Amino acid sequence: MDHRVLPPANIKSDVLSKIITISELKKLLGARGVADPKVVLCHGVFDLLHMGHVRHFQEARAMGDLLVVSITADAFVNKGPGKPVFSQGLRAEMLAALSCIDWVTVNDAPDALPIIDAIKPDFYAKGSDYSDAKNDITGKINVEQKKAEAYGGKLAITDDITFSSSELLNRHFDVFDQPVRDFLSHMRLNGALKRLNKHLEQLSQMRVLVVGDAIIDEYRYVAPLGKSPKENMIATKFEENEVFAGGAIATANHIAGLCAQVDIMTCLGDKSGDNGHNDEELIMSGLAQNVQLLPIRRRGAPTTRKTRFIDRYYFRKLFEVYDFDDTALPQPLQTKFDQMIEEKIEEYDIVIVNDFGHGLIAAETISILTKNSKFLAVNAQSNSANFGFNLITRYPRADVVFIDTPEAQLAVGNKTTDPATVVSKVLPTRIDCDRFVLTLGAGGCTTWEKGKNVQTVPAFATSVVDLVGAGDAFLAVAAPFVAVGASMRDVGFMGNIAGAIKVGIVGHRSSIDAAKLMKSITGLLK
Repeated sequence: MDHRVLPPANIKSDVLSKIITISELKKLLGARGVADPKVVLCHGVFDLLHMGHVRHFQEARAMGDLLVVSITADAFVNKGPGKPVFSQGLRAEMLAALSCIDWVTVNDAPDALPIIDAIKPDFYAKGSDYSDAKNDITGKINVEQKKAEAYGGKLAITDDITFSSSELLNRHFDVFDQPVRDFLSHMRLNGALKRLNKHLEQLSQMRVLVVGDAIIDEYRYVAPLGKSPKENMIATKFEENEVFAGGAIATANHIAGLCAQVDIMTCLGDKSGDNGHNDEELIMSGLAQNVQLLPIRRRGAPTTRKTRFIDRYYFRKLFEVYDFDDTALPQPLQTKFDQMIEEKIEEYDIVIVNDFGHGLIAAETISILTKNSKFLAVNAQSNSANFGFNLITRYPRADVVFIDTPEAQLAVGNKTTDPATVVSKVLPTRIDCDRFVLTLGAGGCTTWEKGKNVQTVPAFATSVVDLVGAGDAFLAVAAPFVAVGASMRDVGFMGNIAGAIKVGIVGHRSSIDAAKLMKSITGLLK
């Protein structure tokens, strides 16, 4: 056995020397024999170290000869916006300062599987919160237990005093400004956590249809070189790219994490993307298991592609290029699309229209949607390609409308009236709709329901990585909550949580689901 496994005897180890990588731990502990020291693993976020954690570590250490504690890397912490409060470096240093812990490592994954694979612990120790696997919102404890047992290890539950780090942080740390803390306090006092959990259970049985534009979002990462000596422009060096299925496809993937079945009716082009990439293969490979793609195909046109050139070192978007045909569909193809919707629309509990204004949704399509949907949620987006032409007033009826400030002002032809007044008093006279949600970006959102006062729900994002798709994530989560009868305050809250999660994700690398939402709202409302 390598002598480095045990910390030096009679020498006070420097705290930072106890923090090592998973690969280093694998070299030290990955090939142990029967007579070698028994290794115990504890894994978690450990954002706020408290006495419950100390007792947990002490009890775990007594199970074996060495205690390894792995912490979830910042990028994978899903405890709600503003978390973790302490960075992974600080969390690791706090844990390494405890004498009962032998080694500390950072786990770059959403679960403990990489560290279990690396060190094959004899005991995987969890707190009493995990004594019943049903209490684990993510369901990861069962997978982690099976992985530990596959290497001959055992799941061990410690049983001492417990505290909630999230609750302590929420009540004693100023993670948010006072208005946000006041809002969250009001939600706690009014039983929001139990209520929202019930709504999530209701959604799990829903069938949803998404109608809207499929978009290929390509990110081209470049390194700026400087101004060209012969032209008045900045030269860049291409380094790599990422390609995502976005638009209505991304929206459907978010909804799939909440609802039983999601179908997408959209249009794909028959031209291959750059470098011969097949867009349909890209889309199909990224669909959630419970999503069904029901496309029409437009000959001689590409699937709408939006390519953004990004300074990779600062993640600053430099400019974007559209590759699309946004003219109206040929009439035979439009008729086929409309008939496809009309034949199936009554099968769905919820219809969500994700209208990017790229020529897919015609007047007859809108007529079918508004007349036949059991529950209709609509977002008619304004973007650089359709600005001023894709107005929400194209839709005569909806059960809920999602709109941002420029879209609302364009719809009524007035940029001076307060946006909240637009959605509560002006737009309801032009659209047969009793509920509006006005998204305000960093300002959160404003909601209105007929017969009730306008309400403002604050934003919860404390840092922004990428804004692309945040509005679609908001729509994907908030619309189903309206459909199951949630209050508009709760709808705005859930939409803002979804938006806060999404702005921390680059492109469409991952989707929102019920587990992520429950972890976030539990982290905020404990």
